Amino acid sequence: MLTTQTRGTFSEKLRAMEPVALPEQDEAALLDAVEEIRELKKKHNAVVLSHFYMPAELQVKHEDGGIADFVGDSLGLSVAAKTVEADYIIFCGVKFMAETAKILNPAKQVLLPSFDAGCSLAESITGEDVRLLKKLWPGVPVVAYINTYAETKAEADICCTSRNAMDIARSLGGDKLIFLPDLYMGRNLQTKIKAETGKELILWEGKCEVHEQFTPQRINGLKLMYPEAQVLVHWEVPDDTVTDALKGAGGIVGSTSDIIRFVGESESKQFILGSECDLGATLRGMYPNKEFIVPCIKCPHMKQITIPRTLDALRAIGSEKEKLFEITLEEEISKRALIPIERMLAFS
Repeated sequence: MLTTQTRGTFSEKLRAMEPVALPEQDEAALLDAVEEIRELKKKHNAVVLSHFYMPAELQVKHEDGGIADFVGDSLGLSVAAKTVEADYIIFCGVKFMAETAKILNPAKQVLLPSFDAGCSLAESITGEDVRLLKKLWPGVPVVAYINTYAETKAEADICCTSRNAMDIARSLGGDKLIFLPDLYMGRNLQTKIKAETGKELILWEGKCEVHEQFTPQRINGLKLMYPEAQVLVHWEVPDDTVTDALKGAGGIVGSTSDIIRFVGESESKQFILGSECDLGATLRGMYPNKEFIVPCIKCPHMKQITIPRTLDALRAIGSEKEKLFEITLEEEISKRALIPIERMLAFS
């Protein structure tokens, strides 16, 4: 049972992340749902892993009256999934993330609150596509971004996240790497990789439907309005935007965790965010004394995960409906995909 104090803590944390307060009736319904989720987590020995792009109410941690036992980026969630001791993992993220959790901890039941939570990058490439690339470029190492489905990972030599892609590129032999599926991230990485290692990247044509909307015009318009702001752009943003965004202004291109760390270390009080809208909620919650200008471009797949759907998944445990939320993978695919994922985790 949530105490009045715990309810108050949850509401306070949520308002720090999302300053626009909910109507009183809606907030009461949200608090009731959060309370039931917390009770069902305890009953079923379940944990909730939540991504930084989830709606703010899904990012509030358990100790603050919320539901999330761990909040992080793709790499952080992978590390957390591997060490979970609970019987159930409720994954508040998208399908490829939940698959990764199942691959790393196959004895656990992994539930995804909505199977509509896909990913444009993951859906841009298949295992068959990778096999064809390997025929075209025999012997060239294949680096698969974490934003891929299990069948694609199973064909790769190593996976990476935006946080460890550079370290992994440096570690691999040869003068070429196949990097997939994110075209823009590959182009952004290519400049640094070429300068540091001399390696050429062979790229795929995948794109994140959220980050590709951060055009040079959009970011430069905000820079004119907020000339003192530093610019925060994700690796998945188009390369011409990155070049323009950081020209004549302080800032960073990097992973979600790189961005969070940069803000914490920066003396600037104002930032323009070139990434998914709810990362802005994360940043506001972490750095209440700093201002974030956030073009609110939301991932439609991430937003399929909600408090009500998370509650539905927990209510389904032990019933016939549980299988509607359960992540299942072919054993052979899972075993093969585990190898490149574990190689990636060695760089975490």
